[in-house]
Amino acid sequence: MAQIGIYFGTSTGKTRKVAKMIKKRFDDTIMAAPTNINRASIEELAAFQYLIFGTPTLGEGSLPGLSADCEEESWEEVLPRLEGIDFSGKTVALFGLGDQVGYAHEFVDAMIELYDFFVERGARVVGQWPTDGYTFEHSEAVVDGRFVGLVLDLDNQSSLTEERLGRWLAQIAPDFGLPV
Repeated sequence: MAQIGIYFGTSTGKTRKVAKMIKKRFDDTIMAAPTNINRASIEELAAFQYLIFGTPTLGEGSLPGLSADCEEESWEEVLPRLEGIDFSGKTVALFGLGDQVGYAHEFVDAMIELYDFFVERGARVVGQWPTDGYTFEHSEAVVDGRFVGLVLDLDNQSSLTEERLGRWLAQIAPDFGLPV
């Protein structure tokens, strides 16, 4: 089994695209294939010691799901199914997609829901990311002056995606037992 599980929620396919970009940098013994959270086996997910979770922020700062007008279930419906899992001893890194221009007052807010959920269940969340280089009014995903994970704005800063992704993966590598 691969060392790292990567799971994402999506509504437009952009978060899946980023998950595939991450996977492309790793072989199958290190990272499992990216999996939409609505197709995840809870038992398989729980078996990973290292996990990367991705989400967009939809509507008024929401996780993707049926109430956010997604066509399929996503994080909103899956998180309750994960409530009984103890994530103690697991390392989690988060990435989130958002639009800092169109949604400057709730930029990547959905990330905080994942962060809180996994921290409350004992996970060690790594990969906090600086707010420098972003222009937004407010984000619930900022804790102690940093985003709770990697933030990507494919709508307004797509040219920065590869560079940010590379820096973030190098940052979390030691926490995931990978060579830098």
